[in-house]
Amino acid sequence: MQGVSVIIPTYNQASFLGEAIESALMQTLPPREVIVIDDGSSDGTARVLAGFEGRIRAMRQANRGVAAARNAGARTATGDALAFLDSDDRWLPEKLERQAARLEAETDLGLVHAGFEEIDADGAVLNAHLDGREGWVAEDMLLFDGPVILGGGSGVMIPRRVFQEVGGFDERLSTSADWDLYYRIAAGYRIGFIDRVLLQYRRHGANMHGNVRAMEHDMLLAYEKAFGDEEQPPAIGRWRCYGNLHTVLAGGFFAAGEYRKFFTHAVKGVCMSPRNFVRYLDYPRRRLNRSRKRESAVFI
Repeated sequence: MQGVSVIIPTYNQASFLGEAIESALMQTLPPREVIVIDDGSSDGTARVLAGFEGRIRAMRQANRGVAAARNAGARTATGDALAFLDSDDRWLPEKLERQAARLEAETDLGLVHAGFEEIDADGAVLNAHLDGREGWVAEDMLLFDGPVILGGGSGVMIPRRVFQEVGGFDERLSTSADWDLYYRIAAGYRIGFIDRVLLQYRRHGANMHGNVRAMEHDMLLAYEKAFGDEEQPPAIGRWRCYGNLHTVLAGGFFAAGEYRKFFTHAVKGVCMSPRNFVRYLDYPRRRLNRSRKRESAVFI
């Protein structure tokens, strides 16, 4: 393998960007290059990047979204493998080494992902996730009944030839552009998983994955693409998959307090897959538990 190209898209994340870059540069397998794409930031991003002059390649573009920024970095990459890192996350030191070893040992893999832990804005660990899947997982992704490929936009390594073959990130998407890409890869390739925490995913007030309306837009478009593929349609039931998707979206809108949208997706989820009805029976308890947690926090 002729090295790993690290691609870091960033937009107004100057407070975290330095940590992300350092975590890429301090890998036990040094990257072939670290490419940072500034997607039109208006904060102190330029000053942070200036501090890494000579150690990274920095590019700037007008604000076009994370998918376009990732694609721009991939077009200039020279490594045989691509590893994407969101600028508010950070890697543990062995991330690239362990993933590159899997790709070299199993050349039929389309991507390799790994376990991750969530951290808060200050870097304190909140919890860990090691429940990823491997093998032929495309149908698992469409069923949307549990984690499959972990780490969002920061957890995978992809052979550059595979990335180019499937066409890169869909620039119409934002928060779920990574899911869409990984599904297209999983539809044609085996997926590898490393049962070890190699990524720290940061939770803070501006996380893109917290935007449930963007997720709604993106996932409905991604499913339309997946089930509209006449050459290789998914073998599993369309309505069961859509029912599960609507149930997940209902949960997101419920958590966000958008109860009209919750009801709309909940009805669709049950109509398309009646087995989802039992999942809604637990919602009142979950709402009560969240209220108790908020009340307890006042007195801590």
